[in-house]
Amino acid sequence: MNSLRNLSLGIWIKARRMIWLAGWLVSFWLAGPAGFARDAADPSAAGYGGRQGAAIYVSKQGDNTSGQSWETAFHRIQTALDAIPDAHGGHRVLIRPDTYAEANLHPAFRGQAGSYNLLEGDALGRHGSGATGWVIIDSGAPEVIVRTNPRAPTGNPTFMILNDVNPRAEWGLKSVDWWGPWKCDPNFSGIVWDRWIMRNLYVTGSEGGLGVDLTCRQGEEFTLITEDCVGLGRFAGAAVIAHIHRAAEPVVFRRCYLLCLDTWGDAGGVYIRAHNPRELPGYDAIFEDCTIVGPDNAVQIGYPGFVGYTRVKFKDCRLVVMNFSQPHGTPSTGIIYSDLEGKFLHVDLEDCLLMGYRVFGSSTDAFRYGIQGRVRAYVQYRQSVPAGIERLRFWPAEEFNRIMALRPPAVQDP
Repeated sequence: MNSLRNLSLGIWIKARRMIWLAGWLVSFWLAGPAGFARDAADPSAAGYGGRQGAAIYVSKQGDNTSGQSWETAFHRIQTALDAIPDAHGGHRVLIRPDTYAEANLHPAFRGQAGSYNLLEGDALGRHGSGATGWVIIDSGAPEVIVRTNPRAPTGNPTFMILNDVNPRAEWGLKSVDWWGPWKCDPNFSGIVWDRWIMRNLYVTGSEGGLGVDLTCRQGEEFTLITEDCVGLGRFAGAAVIAHIHRAAEPVVFRRCYLLCLDTWGDAGGVYIRAHNPRELPGYDAIFEDCTIVGPDNAVQIGYPGFVGYTRVKFKDCRLVVMNFSQPHGTPSTGIIYSDLEGKFLHVDLEDCLLMGYRVFGSSTDAFRYGIQGRVRAYVQYRQSVPAGIERLRFWPAEEFNRIMALRPPAVQDP
């Protein structure tokens, strides 16, 4: 009897191992190269096999000395980024939940293949900060006076800082070109964030949210992974601009809330413009389980006359434009809007909800798109819905309530 019991137990254990292995293989197949790249290169992941770099801490409760522990933590995020010791990757910058009045942040070094660097808020207190909640980076809060610099030699106006005005008289969102949470301008490329992971950050108060532009390094390979973040900006909640993607290491946004605050120019909840000279395998940006909101466009791609291929995917996302104007009023131009020639853009949608006046818009001809799973759209009643997308009769109350954090009265907080 014991032998039979032991045999049955052995079979059960082997079966569980097979089920676990099958599940892992299925999840890897579903996640694709982006999922594999994230786990293999993430220095905080259980299966990380890359180089172990330095851990640098940021907390206003630290003594601002070495940054090597919560007790000796630096008070500013930029100080921690400057303290990264080398270019070999695998470094972690851990931030205690709080509000940080910082702008134009930039790391000392990029990450490496297989050993990404990490910028993470200790949102759940798992890293021992003694706090929970958001790490808020408010780039509108630094007490400086910011103006557009009309004399910028680049031909593309940048910002300048004035010293003869009371900065407290101008508290508020600093909507000035190139002023944002991550540093980039015509002479300084956002490529410094290559092979970084950002997690549990809430960035706001400026021109761009979670935006990176390669500017003077345009056309180079670039990878950035952003998870569980909030990005708010005048121009965009998130942006990735002027890069060439790595097929096995795409730019990825997961479980993010991304919102722009303006309709002017090329503003959108997210802004995307790759610089691929030809169509390449893979995606220039992948958005998974994200909520993306804008007054005119949830997604804005390219600018008129630009030549370059872009391919982007949205999976399990909610794309929302709140402008449902009457046709003779000021209707929004499209939930997804492109200024590229149609042949230069391909958008893939999988199991997404789209809400807005119209689904697609373009300043030129129609772009290409693909549909997987169930893609639904709630639009102004006189607007058509592209083939393959399900037109909704009723307002999608359940999903909208989740987006807006609305709950039935019975479960409201007392």
